[in-house]
Amino acid sequence: MAGHSKWANIQHRKGRQDEKRGKIWTRLIREIIVAARNGGGDPAANPRLRLAIDKAKAANMPADNIKRNIDKATGNLEGVTYEEIRYEGYGIGGAAVIVDTMTDNRVRTVAEVRHILSKNGGNLGTEGSVAFQFKHVGQFFYAPGTDEDKVMEVALEAGAEDVITDDDGAIEVLTTPGDFEAVKEALEAAGLQAEVAEVTMRAENSIELAGDDAQKMQKLLDMLEDQDDVQNVYHNAELDLGE
Repeated sequence: MAGHSKWANIQHRKGRQDEKRGKIWTRLIREIIVAARNGGGDPAANPRLRLAIDKAKAANMPADNIKRNIDKATGNLEGVTYEEIRYEGYGIGGAAVIVDTMTDNRVRTVAEVRHILSKNGGNLGTEGSVAFQFKHVGQFFYAPGTDEDKVMEVALEAGAEDVITDDDGAIEVLTTPGDFEAVKEALEAAGLQAEVAEVTMRAENSIELAGDDAQKMQKLLDMLEDQDDVQNVYHNAELDLGE
């Protein structure tokens, strides 16, 4: 993969998320509700809920909001029932796209996801059509200039699967989803704060898009991420947006 392109894509995504903080809160609340409903309201015994709470705190969500939504999910308050549905499809140039949604109306959601894809030069695929091109992993990114030897030593000692240095010096740490928390704690204890720390679907191979194709793909991704029921969008496009 083109290292510079990957880091630029991460910075662009972070900027977009900062612009949409209100929508980020909505997604985090849904994640907290589903995590608590499925695994219980005790973060110590529910890793998915613990990660959702960490993300909510990082997004400056008040503790009262977090607690109220855990209570809602565990039956202490009336709440909406959300269903998790994953859609797979294709974007510009055959780029693979996975769209994770949380919805109270699957008919509405699939219609809107299909419409966004088809309107922007993509199409909805069948279940399993692109998922094989991704791996479920824990992922950390460190900015260029971070001490590579220190990251590698701490990460591998804590159980990370791999440490990759990209062309521009950005460092990527990969773990199994089960080892994510242990590696995260070890890295943070060593004073290594990641730009990105998440459990994600990582593309095994990438498609590079530039010029008009990159702009079209970014527009498609933005529209998917702006759709109210969408929680996460994963793709294998490396976009050269000329920025």
